[in-house]
Amino acid sequence: MCRSYSFIVILLMLGTARPTAAGEAAAFASISWNPRSIRVGSPCLFKVETVGPATSLKGKWQGHDLSFFPASQRHIWYALAGVDVEAKPGEYSLELDATTPDGRVLRAAPEVRVQSAAFKTERLKVPERFVQPDPETLKRIEADKELKKRAFSHEAPAPEWSGTFHSPVNSTVSEGFGTRRTFNGKLASIHRGLDYHAKEGTPVRAANSGTVVLAGDLFYEGNCVIIDHGQKFMTLYMHLSQLQVAEGEKVNEGQPIGLSGATGRATGPHLHVAVRWQGAYLDPAQLWALPLPNPTGQEQ
Repeated sequence: MCRSYSFIVILLMLGTARPTAAGEAAAFASISWNPRSIRVGSPCLFKVETVGPATSLKGKWQGHDLSFFPASQRHIWYALAGVDVEAKPGEYSLELDATTPDGRVLRAAPEVRVQSAAFKTERLKVPERFVQPDPETLKRIEADKELKKRAFSHEAPAPEWSGTFHSPVNSTVSEGFGTRRTFNGKLASIHRGLDYHAKEGTPVRAANSGTVVLAGDLFYEGNCVIIDHGQKFMTLYMHLSQLQVAEGEKVNEGQPIGLSGATGRATGPHLHVAVRWQGAYLDPAQLWALPLPNPTGQEQ
């Protein structure tokens, strides 16, 4: 279920209140989000309805620009977003600016509550080279950072995903999202993804359509694929034994992109999947469960 607000919003033109003529429908019809209860680490879908059509809708959420796309009628708009795993619970303003065909501006800023989430702590032992890399390895790690930085900076202004995202493997989860980890008692980290049981060579499929922005061997991630699904909403697939796509390639939902393995910093064969939105890491399991519209705005 979505949480929704229905109310009349006074039109503002260039920051000044504009009186509304009698009988003129100048308002947001509703503002809603799914899931109804947003928690730390949650992906979410914002839905905004205006009484009449709008030519554009801009938004801000937790310091990030929201990229809204319209349904065919252009009075219903959607934006896919989320709350980072390290965000603080609290009330956050959803700032909205909608422009009407005659140039007027509708503004609203409802408060959206983000609730806390419970994450466990885990202690792992891994080869010492992953805890205290030698100077040569440190150079490689820095080079990897540049490769990831370039991939994360990729710009796809329109949504390339279509409908709901799906799990890349048909398997059970071996490690959940958000776990606080220590490695050999020295290095603390947060598990910013989801681990699946996946024996060596298990086919891994794209969670949705998009563009491959990285396909290569990284020190920590091993063989890694990053897919940009549009508007800097990305999925990452790590520790693959084999890559089956190349950088720049367009992929469809369910298309094979590689085989599972244990490359990089891994204690055994498995698949690590992460979801990233503008630098925020979100829970993949919640994304798979989130009903999403097609790019046309038609809900499934």
